[in-house]
Amino acid sequence: MKARIPGAGGDNRANMMKKIQDMQEEMARVQAEVEASEFTATSGGGAVEVKVNGSHEILSINIKPEIVDPDDVELLSDMIVAAANEAMRKASETMEQSMGRVTGGLNIPGIG
Repeated sequence: MKARIPGAGGDNRANMMKKIQDMQEEMARVQAEVEASEFTATSGGGAVEVKVNGSHEILSINIKPEIVDPDDVELLSDMIVAAANEAMRKASETMEQSMGRVTGGLNIPGIG
C-alpha cells in the first residue's frame, strides 16, 4: 500500500493543467498571428513576385510585363510556381519556428 501525502498530486495536476491551458492559448495566438502575416518570394530575378498569407492563400502575383513572352508561356508558368512554392515554404517555416518557441521544442503531433 502506497502512502499518500496530503496535498501532493492535486496541486501538481492543477499546475500542469494551467500550464497546458496557457500553452494552448499561446499557440492559438501565435497561429493566428502567423496566419495573418504575409510572405513574399520572387523568381526570375524579381520578374515574378508572389505574396501569400500564413494560411497558404495566394494574395497577389505581380509579373513584370517585359518578361511576358507569348512564345514561352511555360517559362512564365515555371517562375510563378517557383515563387509561390518559396513563399509558402517561408510561411510554413515561420509557423513551425513560432510554434517551436511556444512548445519549447516539444514534438506535439498535429502542431506546426
